[in-house]
Formats: sequence, C-alpha cells, structure tokens
Amino acid sequence: MQTIVTGGAGFIGRNLVARLNEKGNDNIIIVDNLGSSEKWKNLVGLKFDDYIDKKDFIELVDKGAFGDIDAVFHLGACSATTERDANYLMSNNFHYTRTLCNWALWNDIKFIYASSAATYGDGNQGYDDDMAKMQELIPLNMYGYSKHLFDLTAMKNGWFDKIAGLKYFNVYGPHESHKGDMRSLINKSYPIIKETRKVKLFKSHHPDYADGEQLRDFVYVKDAVEETINFYENMDVSGLFNCGTGTARSWNDLIKALFSAMNIDPDIEYVDMPEALKGKYQYFTEANMSKIRATGFNHKFMSIEDGVKDYVNTYLSKEY
Repeated sequence: MQTIVTGGAGFIGRNLVARLNEKGNDNIIIVDNLGSSEKWKNLVGLKFDDYIDKKDFIELVDKGAFGDIDAVFHLGACSATTERDANYLMSNNFHYTRTLCNWALWNDIKFIYASSAATYGDGNQGYDDDMAKMQELIPLNMYGYSKHLFDLTAMKNGWFDKIAGLKYFNVYGPHESHKGDMRSLINKSYPIIKETRKVKLFKSHHPDYADGEQLRDFVYVKDAVEETINFYENMDVSGLFNCGTGTARSWNDLIKALFSAMNIDPDIEYVDMPEALKGKYQYFTEANMSKIRATGFNHKFMSIEDGVKDYVNTYLSKEY
C-alpha cells in the first residue's frame, strides 16, 4: 500500500515523510508545487516512490488513477496568513481539500488534513476543539477562514466520523526556510543575531501584555509530526483536534531560548507593530489538549528551550 503526502516538500510535510521513512515506510507519493523556489531541497534525503505536481495530482484523482492507498496526509495549502487573493484561497485551500476528502471517503482511505489555530480568530471564544463551538469562531484573516470553512463542511456532512483534522498552532523547526515571511521567528532571527548580536520584537499594543510578553503555543515540528502520525498509526481515531502543546510561552521566552542556544547574551529592541497587523494580532493562544490526550496520545512535548536548541544544533548552525 502507498501513502500520499500532499505538501510533502513543505515544512511539516517534509518532516512527516522523514518520520515515515524512519518507521520503515518509503512507499510514499509526494504531492507539491515546487515551481522555481528552493523548496526542492527539502526532498533531498527522503525515500519515496514518486513526486507529482499538485495540478496533475488532482486530475489523476478525478480519473481514478490511484489504487491501494492506505492514507492521505493532506498538508498542502497556501499557509500565508497575509494572502489577500480570496478566490485563490477558496480554490487552493477549500475546494481542493473538499475534492480530495470526498475521493478518500469514497475509496475508504484514511484522510488526515491540516486545519489551523488561525480558525480561532482573536481567541475570545477560547481554544477548545469541541466541535459544538465551531460555528461561533470568527477567523481574523482569509487564510483562517479558508481552513475554517472546510472544518465546517466536514462537520456538516458528518465526515469527522472517519477523517482527522489537526489545528496546528505555532509550529517551528527544520525545513521551513522556503516559507519566506511565514517562517518562524527562530528561523528569521538566527542569521540576524549571528550578524548583529541583537534582535527586534513587536511592542505590545494591548494593556494586559507587556512588550514581548504576548503568549503563543509554540510547538516544535518534531512534536507536531508525532501528533499527526498518531492518526495514521491509530486508524480508528477520527475527529478534529488541536495540535499544540497546551502550554503558552512568551515571545521573550522564545527569543531568549534562541540567544541561549547561540551562547549570546540577549539584546532585544521593541518596535511598533505594523498598522495592518494591529487589528489581526493574536495576543494569546494555548491549545486545549484534553481531546487528543483522551485518544491515548501520551507524547511528551519538548520545551521551547530544548526545541530551539535542537533546531539550532541540528539545522540552523549548519545552514548559516
């Protein structure tokens, strides 16, 4: 049997394929859109049967070209929270996902897909992955809405009885360099700190949070992969789940972990947040992990100190 990973040359997808390889699975079809980017480098070192462009793949799906597939990890999407082309996001993130999910359900193939914590909006409704509260969520950007719309569609049609969706929180780690502005703060800041020995963070424009004390649920990509692969190794588990750590940490904590991993004393300058972000900024995110824990998932998450240190030592120090 083969396993399909869309977005397999992307950030989480690349790390997922590597983990599948470690577990002895190299019967993998990778689907992505390499274009003229440097994303192709993420394929180096991976073991897989075939690479298919995302446009060709969906056409082959329509033609019934695939047999003997055990699971589809659908991680391919436009992940830019600043993307303004709503038609593109509807087509690429919503319609593509719906088509692929319908095909998987029709052929009794496990469908595991990437949703996003961006569906929670400003967090006023909390970060509880209870589907009964899903209709109340108001995403802050079109990217979040494109993910939310599929979540709602899956719930309406009863698909969560068979499929698994993961609301990824702030994932960071190796093989994200191709993501441009959507890279993690760690990836963006490493070369800056190496050159200047200091870094800039956004000031807080919220009275409840000091500068740099805005809180996020940061999850190392290796942990996010373990959460994802859990639904492959437990095919009978389905539903919509948070994919975080359950522990919020500040941007100050995160960047100080990077300074520490680089053996440099912290030097942080706080700068004004761009006007375009002020009304769309999440000051606090923290995944409620009780639902995924109830499935028997007992993985111990890495602290940001350990995760950042591993990232620096195994990847960033060799890339820069």
